[in-house]
Amino acid sequence: MDDGLVEMVVESVRVHMLSSRHVVILKETDRDRYLPIWIGPWEASAIAMKLQGLTPERPLTHDLFATTLDALGARVDRVIISELADETFHARILFERDGRTVEVDARPSDALALAVRVGIRIFAAEAVLEQAALGDGAMVDEVEGGEGSTLEATGENLVDPRLDVFRDFVNSLDVDAEGEGRSS
Repeated sequence: MDDGLVEMVVESVRVHMLSSRHVVILKETDRDRYLPIWIGPWEASAIAMKLQGLTPERPLTHDLFATTLDALGARVDRVIISELADETFHARILFERDGRTVEVDARPSDALALAVRVGIRIFAAEAVLEQAALGDGAMVDEVEGGEGSTLEATGENLVDPRLDVFRDFVNSLDVDAEGEGRSS
């Protein structure tokens, strides 16, 4: 392991019930320090399915990528949450092929979805943890404001991301005092 890198595991994927935003929670392997990363609903579902042991009928994008890498003789070595700049996390995926290491820039959500598929180690830069990690027990309440639900680790309350469009539409409706709706 490189200096300044801390090993993490995917603790869970959650959805904030009021905003319907999705977050993946990474937990440090050696202590109770957590790194919440807001991600898109499709990536949340991809990570959640794998953590729950579910297999889609047809390969998802991350499954296709993992299969393609294997067919090309490349081995995914590890994923690193490498930077937090302007409130955006950055990740690196390290591959090995023919004795050569290749490092590729990636969104953390895609890197983590690939990592859970191929069973590789996940790391975060200590500098990222110093900026954004939450510690010892406050993690769930701080991330979710007490209003979230577990999506992945236990499989409870799995939310279909396609419902977000409908939910946004309904929430955009304005209801007047007499109960008649009008769109805003």
